[in-house]
This record gives sequence, structure tokens and C-alpha cells, in this order.
Amino acid sequence: MPKLTPPTLRDDCFALPAGVDWVPVDQALAFLKENMQVVTETESIGLAHANGRILARQLAARVANPPRANSAVDGYGFAFSSLGDGDQVLPLVSGRSAAGTPFSGSVPSGYAIRILTGGVLPEGVDTVILQEDVTIGEREIAFHSGLKTRANTRQPSEDVGEGGVVLEKGRIRAGDLALCAAVGIAEMQVYKPLRVAVLSTGDELIEAGETPHEGSIFDANRPMLLAAVENFGYTPIDMGRARDDRAHLRQCLDKAAESADVILTSGGASAGDEDHLSALLNEEGAMQMWRIAVKPGRPLALGMWKGKPVFGLPGNPVAALVCTLIFARPAMGVMAGEGWLEPQGFEMPANFEKRKKAGRREYLRARIRDGKVEVFPSEGSGRISGLSWADGLVELSDEAQVIAPGDNVRYIPYCSFGL
Repeated sequence: MPKLTPPTLRDDCFALPAGVDWVPVDQALAFLKENMQVVTETESIGLAHANGRILARQLAARVANPPRANSAVDGYGFAFSSLGDGDQVLPLVSGRSAAGTPFSGSVPSGYAIRILTGGVLPEGVDTVILQEDVTIGEREIAFHSGLKTRANTRQPSEDVGEGGVVLEKGRIRAGDLALCAAVGIAEMQVYKPLRVAVLSTGDELIEAGETPHEGSIFDANRPMLLAAVENFGYTPIDMGRARDDRAHLRQCLDKAAESADVILTSGGASAGDEDHLSALLNEEGAMQMWRIAVKPGRPLALGMWKGKPVFGLPGNPVAALVCTLIFARPAMGVMAGEGWLEPQGFEMPANFEKRKKAGRREYLRARIRDGKVEVFPSEGSGRISGLSWADGLVELSDEAQVIAPGDNVRYIPYCSFGL
């Protein structure tokens, strides 16, 4: 089977049309969806190692499921056509059919045979009655009328026919593995895991556990983003922290581009004196500053470094996570071969009040309690505790809204993003 070699992204893949300033969320997502493409290669792996991987080609059944007609219950089998009117008494043939040990002979018309769940229906049997519904005598059984033809049986190919498509391209789950095994598939072509480098920037950052000094803050973004990448099913690569030094940041980006397919950075993505990421991407000639009409978030620096896409996330952890989930996550899904992710949201009654102005899409940290959505008491993007408190996000549309308790709002659980 030929090896798939994906193309590289164009250097201008993030370039918005001329004249675009503030970018609505839907327009930004549509642009990413149109311009992203698969960047990972494929490999063949066995069934035991496929859980969570991304299938690169659709799979067809090697055998049908079930391959032969069999019993769905423990009971007794016979030909429905041999039954008369009223209550029935049928003599039993010697032997039985059980899963893995089928009956080798045929069952004459007017006779029944003992059959267990999964046992292949012998020749002459098309119907099975539950053992609880029969009275057993000396080599015979009795039961009431009312049974339907083919009752309590599974027919050949009723689930999947031989050669039928069982899986399309996409994420492989535990249930998919059961289906593959049932139809004889032992190996499959999958995309290699997307490698995502995570880099924090800023002289003020120190590691949790280090002794803080005047003006220092602990780096909360890197542990969060590395964990999110792992939850997405990709390979996180910890690039550490880059100082507010352009030469050092360049070295960090070079190393990230050598080892990863995509780079996530946080901080340094605006236009201030110490925002060296934006400056370096501009020097490379592949920098786009998207001013997105979103809260929290807004500035999102996008560019290419040594042929690898860079998502320059805000330095604030709340904004960094929201921008990762809303923008980077679906884009990375395309690059990983998984396809564009549309997070599943649910209309739920609100247990809060909110007045929202028009102009920006808003995402509130939220959770479900007693069948209603409650939001974190503070919308301040510096309140990192809200990320831990929440189980998901409430998405408020770009238009002005007045929300009262009991009104339906769109709630997106973290698990819809893969967290």
C-alpha cells in the first residue's frame, strides 16, 4: 500500500483577505477550516495499538457479522414450518449446538435440538424458543403457541456484510475496535500522532516549585496546554520557557520546528516592546495578527516558522485555553487527519443573569448543576480558578443578549473538545 506523504502548509495559509480588521468568530473558523490540511504521515498498526488513533483509510469487513445464523438465547431450535396449531410437543434429537461447537448433523422436520447462545443454527432449524418458555420431558419439550418465525435468532450479515464499510476515516474508539475484531480486521492505516510543541514566553515566568521573586509568576499555561494536547490524542512536546530575548526565542522556535508539526506559544503575541514572537514572525514574512471579536481572547498571532504553523495564544491562561479550544483545536484536528471538530453543545436553562453587548462572541466558564447551567461568579480573565471550577463553556452569540434565569443558553462541555 503506497505511503501517504502530506503536503506542507502554504506560508500564507493564515492571511485573511485584504481589508479585514476585526474578525468575527465564525469567519475566523471558516477561514481556518478552508486553509488547514493534513500534515502527518501514515503508518500501519495492529488492532491492539489502535485505540485513540486516527484512521487514515476506510475499513471494509473481511467477513460478515454474524458469519452464520446463530441463536440469540439459550433454548431449543426447530423448523417453524413444522409447527401445527395450538400447543406444541416436539421430540429432541441427540446432541446440541453451542458457540464454538456446532451440531454436525441436520434436524428433521418436527424435531427440536438443544441450542445455546451463539450456537450456529443447524440445517433444519430457523427458529429458537427460550428455555424458560418450555417444559422439558423425557427427550421432548412442550410449549405454547404464539412464537414467530426466526424468533430469537441472528441472521447472517444482519449487522455487517462481507466487504461492507465498517469504519470511515477519523478517531478510533473502543467500540470501533470491537467492530473491527468482529469482522476480522487485524491491521489498519492510521495517521501518525500530531506532534505539538508548547512554548511559554516571558522573563516573569518561573516553574511551580521554584522560589518566587519580585515580579515573578508561576507558568500556568504550559502545564495546561501540554495536558490539553495529550487529551486531544496528540503528542505534546515541552519546549520550556523562552526569555524575553529575541535570539533566545528564535532558538526555541527553531528547536520546536525541528521536532513538531505545529507550535503553540503563549504570551508575546501582541505589539508591545517585549512581544518578540510577533516581531520574529513578521521577520519571517509569515505573520498574521487576527483581532478576533471574542471574549476572552481577541489577539491571536498566527504564522509559519520553518514551514510549521504557529498559534500565538494570549498570555492570560483563561484566554489561552479558550483560544486553544475554539480555534487551535479544530485546526489541529484537520492537520492530524481527524477532520474539523464541531464541538457539540446543548441548550440548557440558565441559572444566572447576564446583560451582553453586541459585537463580540463571549465564552463563560460554566458547569451543570441540578439540570441548570451556572457560570463562574467573575468574568475576569485573571481568575484561573474558574478554569478548574468549570466543566465547560457557555457560548453567547455576537448579538446583544439579556439572559434571565430559566432562559436557554448554549452549553459546550469540555469533553466536546476532547478534554
